[in-house]
Amino acid sequence: MEDQALPQRTHQPSSTTSPSSSSSSSSSSSIQLNLPSSMSRASHSLETLTPSRQIDRMININHHLSPSRAIYSDRFIPSRSGSNFALFDISPVSNSHSDGREDTSTAYATLLRTALFGPDSGVVPPATPEKRSSPMCLPNHNIFRYKTETRRSMHSLSPFGFDDAAPGLNPSPVKTPRKVPRSPYKVLDAPALQDDFYLNLVDWSSHNVLAVGLGNCVYLWNACSSKVTKLCDLGIDDSVCSVGWAQRGTHLAVGTSNGKVQIWDASRCKRVRTMEGHRLRIGALAWSSSLLSSGSRDKSILQRDIRAQDDFVTKLSGHKSEVCGLKWSYDNRELASGGNDNRLFVWNQHSTQPVLKFYEHTAAVKAIAWSPHLHGLLASGGGTADRCIRFWNTTTNTHLSCMDTGSQVCNLAWSKNVNELVSTHGFSQNQIIVWRYPTMSKLATLTGHTFRVLYLAISPDGQTIVTGAGDETLRFWNVFPSPKSQNTDSEIGASFLGRTTIR
Repeated sequence: MEDQALPQRTHQPSSTTSPSSSSSSSSSSSIQLNLPSSMSRASHSLETLTPSRQIDRMININHHLSPSRAIYSDRFIPSRSGSNFALFDISPVSNSHSDGREDTSTAYATLLRTALFGPDSGVVPPATPEKRSSPMCLPNHNIFRYKTETRRSMHSLSPFGFDDAAPGLNPSPVKTPRKVPRSPYKVLDAPALQDDFYLNLVDWSSHNVLAVGLGNCVYLWNACSSKVTKLCDLGIDDSVCSVGWAQRGTHLAVGTSNGKVQIWDASRCKRVRTMEGHRLRIGALAWSSSLLSSGSRDKSILQRDIRAQDDFVTKLSGHKSEVCGLKWSYDNRELASGGNDNRLFVWNQHSTQPVLKFYEHTAAVKAIAWSPHLHGLLASGGGTADRCIRFWNTTTNTHLSCMDTGSQVCNLAWSKNVNELVSTHGFSQNQIIVWRYPTMSKLATLTGHTFRVLYLAISPDGQTIVTGAGDETLRFWNVFPSPKSQNTDSEIGASFLGRTTIR
């Protein structure tokens, strides 16, 4: 301890004292200090302070600092010259008026601008500590020692954390791309499955039952038990042209070549009703609650309410050729139809004429799919002379984008779990493609069918698709992740269960 003159003071006794304090105050003139032997008592005289001077000294008025040493306050403020600022990726204190907070605030502002306006906002990213040219002070190992094992990235200052959507920021850890199995896990033989582009012979119910039209019969395949049931036989003079499950999954609509629609109760294998109205075959069906839409080769679309006695309630006219594609939007407010006239129409619940008309396709439009993720987003695919998948915004009546697939587009289906869609193709590659949207980058290309992949349905859990072709096979593929995990296998089956027949 250095020998320095310390200012000393005595405490003025209070005007009201106890008897013991009075006796001690009488001898206050000779207060004894417990000082080391090396220090002179004479040099440490006590300074008597009046109450007013004591208050002045407390508020630092007329307080003269001792010239021999600096006075420290009762709070500990560390010296920044010995701090290891490299651990926090900020610059050390310079001789200027900067106190070390400017670099942190500049770095934060830089990351904020980059996150809001993108990497091209004209802001240069902050330099890393290794690239800084300013000299670093010698670290004091007693300060910030608890951080010596880690280094904080400047990205930790980002107001958006490690969100993938924040531009200019690299997430950690990097997710590995999802792998789609290139082979079907199950194959079913489907004898007499027709090779006709304009038919829709496969549909998957919400109760996990697959309906397939084979010739003049409809078969049901239970995906949980693999049990096959023959639902109906139309006879030698009729054939199945389309099948469609109601949204509740208990009733199946069957469109026939004679222009009739049959409604079947699948749980009892009993026909409930037969409705007429079309003059030619019915190749497309679409449900919206209790409303059933049917499209025919006679160029018309009939709206049928199965609760009403009449066979149909509204007739929609507009197509100039066979209607081969029908899909209701997820909110049941819009109906999209495609025809062999290369036209794509959009109808609402009350219109008898299309409210939107799209003429960009140059071939038949059978493939139609509404996005479950974005309201009004519609995808459509063209036939052999077109080969394109086009995207439309039906709320603004705009054409968004176009992707040339190189093959006839037969079907489209959107995943409800992720923002991806699958397309099936015909001439000339007969492939199945899984796409990321909106980049339309190929996640997987699946092959195996030797004929056009004319039929497509998706499982109720959204993970598995089934495809059908004129090669008389149904193939099951795991293409989409589950809602909770992108690596979870489908409950329907993840391993190859052998090749069986559906009839």
